[in-house]
Amino acid sequence: MHKKIKLGIVGYGNLGKGVEMAISQNKDMELVAVFSRRPAAQVLSAAPVYNMNQLKDFQSKIDVMILCGGSAKDLPQQTPEIAKYFNTVDSFDTHANIPEYFKTVDLQAKKNQHLSLISTGWDPGLFSMLRLLGESVLPEGKTYTFWGKGLSQGHSDALRKVEGVKLAAQYTIPDKNAIQEVYQGKQPDFPAEKMHNRICYVVLEENTDAAKVEKDIITMPDYFAPYHTEVHFISEEEFKKNHQAMPHGGNVIRAGNSAKNNKQIFEFSLNLASNPEFTSSVLVAFSRAVFRLSKNGKSGAISVFDIPLGMLSPKSPADLRKELL
Repeated sequence: MHKKIKLGIVGYGNLGKGVEMAISQNKDMELVAVFSRRPAAQVLSAAPVYNMNQLKDFQSKIDVMILCGGSAKDLPQQTPEIAKYFNTVDSFDTHANIPEYFKTVDLQAKKNQHLSLISTGWDPGLFSMLRLLGESVLPEGKTYTFWGKGLSQGHSDALRKVEGVKLAAQYTIPDKNAIQEVYQGKQPDFPAEKMHNRICYVVLEENTDAAKVEKDIITMPDYFAPYHTEVHFISEEEFKKNHQAMPHGGNVIRAGNSAKNNKQIFEFSLNLASNPEFTSSVLVAFSRAVFRLSKNGKSGAISVFDIPLGMLSPKSPADLRKELL
């Protein structure tokens, strides 16, 4: 039997917990250690837990380190540093900052002969791959990405910052009319607010003016102001019963024309009961590819565009050709 791929997890929030569960579904992998800023006693993992300052002690014991921190503050600092000592996989998802992030990680990974896959998950990640595939197959056309129905963590956080709000969840809902126009092959140009609606469920603090809270939400710049936004006030009991899960998903649609101007629709969709658990599963599959490519001598930063699909599977190329081709 081949030696198992030895993995480490940095950060143990929702994503880190999901990675641990995903590793348990892959027989060719094992979780060696979890690294956290919190005291080990507070981290409820089945694997050994260590402090972040103990990372370097594991250079010979871990093949790929899966980084599960946040994109705003954690990964921009952590990834270039950890790439000095390990092969890494992360889910950095601030799209506008990806080119600069790539350069910073690439510098450290190349210098230290390690391989770092940045920005994987489902978007960026799988959706990125399908956008590329759609544009390559149908060069004349337009690509549309619809997110949802799903809970937006960033927008929910913005709701909770509104004065008088105790608990809140915001769901991003694709606009059905917009999707229908795309399916009809019209290739419309949509402003962002035309493609999605925002549905908010809010629990108020006591003695709060609901009308004022609703106005503060729907007029909030950058988050809700341009969009069709609905605000529903509910009880704390209903909120805890119905709005604790983290569903998400979406569609990538390429609407194009083939040579004789025939309308062609290319689509990929996801319907996820748990956003962090699915994202974790993607990170784990791609860690297998990073391990294999690093063994072949590849170093530096890479994206999902640089990985052959067969590298994601535990199956041999011969089995893939026989079973899936």
